[in-house]
Amino acid sequence: MTSLKSHLLIPTVLQDGPYSFIFFSSDRREPPHIHVKRDKQIVKFWLAPISLEKNRGFKEHELN
Repeated sequence: MTSLKSHLLIPTVLQDGPYSFIFFSSDRREPPHIHVKRDKQIVKFWLAPISLEKNRGFKEHELN
């Protein structure tokens, strides 16, 4: 049995060192935003205006 997550598209917009800037194809009903992922850490930023929405694992100094 395959999981639901295996069917979601996760396009990478930009790769900068260890950081992947991604979006999820299933996030269509949300305002414009971007996820930044490194290892098992992920953060989500709204784009207009730019603001932190959710942080899972990044330290505060990394978010700046």
